[in-house]
Amino acid sequence: MPPIRPMLAKTTTLEKAIAMLPYVQIEPKWDGFRCIVLRDGDEVELASRGSKPLTRYFPELVGHVRALMPERCAVDCEIVVRSGAPGAERLDWERLSQRIHPAQSRVLKLAAQTPAELVCFDLLALGDDNLMSMPFAHRRARLEAALAHLAPGDPIHLTRTTTDPAVARDWFERFEGAGLDGVVAKASDAAYTPGKRTMLKVKHKRTAEAVVFGYRVHVSGQGVGSLLLGLFGEWEGQNRLIPVGGIAAFPMATRRQLIEDFAPLVLRDESGDIHKAATDRSRFSSSKDVSFVPVRPERVVEVAFDQLEGHRFRHAVTFLRWRPDRDPESCRLDQIDRAVAYDLADVLT
Repeated sequence: MPPIRPMLAKTTTLEKAIAMLPYVQIEPKWDGFRCIVLRDGDEVELASRGSKPLTRYFPELVGHVRALMPERCAVDCEIVVRSGAPGAERLDWERLSQRIHPAQSRVLKLAAQTPAELVCFDLLALGDDNLMSMPFAHRRARLEAALAHLAPGDPIHLTRTTTDPAVARDWFERFEGAGLDGVVAKASDAAYTPGKRTMLKVKHKRTAEAVVFGYRVHVSGQGVGSLLLGLFGEWEGQNRLIPVGGIAAFPMATRRQLIEDFAPLVLRDESGDIHKAATDRSRFSSSKDVSFVPVRPERVVEVAFDQLEGHRFRHAVTFLRWRPDRDPESCRLDQIDRAVAYDLADVLT
């Protein structure tokens, strides 16, 4: 019975994960919405990581589950959306995130325009059997048998798994080009542990130098809440500073210090008042204050990031250090290290 909290992962390095082979199985790490599919006959629930229902946002998946999954089951999955031409497909986080919309008419329209798919990687229950106390190797075998009827082109997939170090390294390097996040390692003899970090995850990490062009004030009213970052590049035929993301994780003492540090760079009007600006609103910020304090783009910061999707950092970036030695104009979008493109269809096959 729901809710079932998904098993979580803690971060490690690729070398440490590979050193544990063959006692672990390594899988691709999918970059979508974590979901536990619960089916009992025609009743289908898509439970999110926070045990909140995703069912209403993905009506097409409900039909796919009824058609292709066992009649009574609980399956740990990832909801993904793909985009791109055949032979050059990849995961599309932007289109996936757009699927969370309050209007039912919009939900149905997007279900037809950007249909979602399920990638399955663990079986928690089948029929009357609760499998969570079983070793993962046994659960995986039961999952393979339960989904053996799936055919290429079906919207439900069984993720790959390997105990070969060379294959694991290859997946980590190549699959990023299809939008995947890294790899996950699971102990073959381990039970399923809801809510506990008993898996291991290895994510891609890169560094980049970016320019601070503004900041938002912390919700407490004291100090910097987040620094807004940009990179120079061609945009609509002009070389300009393109927003790429922000840094939000700072200790409170640092937040207060940043206000002082950026005070000389704050842009003001003729009367000396701060000339506030605003970023574009999104479906996630419709009720939030998106205004920010603009500053002269003179300070360069080095950050750690995992992926650059389009011209935006895919996840929140981490502050590493200030780079007073770098010229802001040298921080360019086209210099960022990107993964070599790889076809998502080859990952799913």
